[in-house]
Amino acid sequence: MNNRFSEELFLTNKTGSMLYHKYAENMPIIDYHCHLQPVEIAENKEFEDLGEMWLKGDHYKWRAMRTLGIHESFITGDASYHDKFLAFAAVLPELIGNPLYIWCALELKRYFDIDVPVNGENAEDIYRQTKRIIQEKHITRRWCLEHSNVELLSTTEDPVDDLRYHKQLQKENFGVKVITAFRPDKAMFAEDGGFDAYMKQLETVSGRSIQSFPDMLTALEQRLQYFKQITGTTVSDDGIPFLNWCDYAAEEIDEIFQKARKNERLTENERDKYRTAFLFEMGKMYYRNGFVMQLHIGTYLDANTKGVELAGKSCGFDCIDDSTVVSSVGELLNRLTLAGQLPRIILYPLDGTKIEAWAVLAAGFSADASGKAVRGKVQLGAPWWFNDQQYGIARQFAACANLYPVSVSVGMLTDSRSFISYPRHELYRRVLCNYFGELIERGEYFSSEEELGKVIQNICYYNVRNFFEFDQL
Repeated sequence: MNNRFSEELFLTNKTGSMLYHKYAENMPIIDYHCHLQPVEIAENKEFEDLGEMWLKGDHYKWRAMRTLGIHESFITGDASYHDKFLAFAAVLPELIGNPLYIWCALELKRYFDIDVPVNGENAEDIYRQTKRIIQEKHITRRWCLEHSNVELLSTTEDPVDDLRYHKQLQKENFGVKVITAFRPDKAMFAEDGGFDAYMKQLETVSGRSIQSFPDMLTALEQRLQYFKQITGTTVSDDGIPFLNWCDYAAEEIDEIFQKARKNERLTENERDKYRTAFLFEMGKMYYRNGFVMQLHIGTYLDANTKGVELAGKSCGFDCIDDSTVVSSVGELLNRLTLAGQLPRIILYPLDGTKIEAWAVLAAGFSADASGKAVRGKVQLGAPWWFNDQQYGIARQFAACANLYPVSVSVGMLTDSRSFISYPRHELYRRVLCNYFGELIERGEYFSSEEELGKVIQNICYYNVRNFFEFDQL
């Protein structure tokens, strides 16, 4: 066995290896969707140790650690990062076939030039070695971004956020462009008990009285324009754990809105109508303001309620759901098209087993109501969350390239809270080039290398710049 990291990782054919090293390896990174905290970028603190870099906020690792029997005190509990690191390192060899194993190997190699596998026996030595490197190189949050060749990243903020740290970063202009995505989920979940309190927050930051559903939309649009003014962003993000398209009348939605503000329980039908109306109106709003609408579809949040009670939300207890049918999202796209206000959209279905159906849906909405086509207007997004690993990425290429041209894809994102997760872009690029190499060596592609090299670099970089109009920032 070769007990060291290989630079030919996932490159199983000579053509794919050549394509990766020649066309993809050194392309800049645009991370158009992540969950890094702007305050951390602004404060730019040096990391304490590898334990903090690996385990702070990383629900992927937390989920695996619980599955392998590690006590919660070493996961989200009060143990030191040193002890949490040792606990994780001891089980890392058991994660064969799991993306965590590869991610950790890539992170050790790219940020510390360590190419040996971590285990319980060498964990203390690697901990001390990496801590020394952190201190010698002053590895801060910004150092990680610059070292990773990140050109632009988009965090994700609620409409009521004042963007104070984004304002600071805009003034400093430290070398990586930092923008934000507009995420209005709390205004969509009218059935939640905190809806009225959230409306009061929205009233405060917008300076507008919100007495009706249209009032709320006006306040949200004001905040959307504020986000664009401060950071130049064209990115929005809407999470759809569940959507059942349901026709409605405007007066019905306002009645539901008033009921929600009184914290009265909504019926299932009322919830469906409100969510339908909300997404339709937000789609038109994004169109008017030149934003891309990202739809994250099919999450089953807080499945383990006891776990959430003990550790909190977004700590590894969310799952995949398939209850949102393609036809409901399709009707949203259809109604926006009929209204002549279909924005650029990216679809991220979490249920990867049905990815072909979503690819076909995306391909059906490139033209607007007048018949004018827009290249890749509705995108099939990168494999997301539980699918952003070698198998999920390769499966999507194999299943969907014949249904939705991969050449128009805006490529990979991190969707991560970690400052050292950027090797996920490398992993995606390796799998992409290996896939193309397989097609070439089977005789299924025989256009010129120059043409294919352009396709690769478009997927890795240029498509995303053009799609989001980042070249105008």
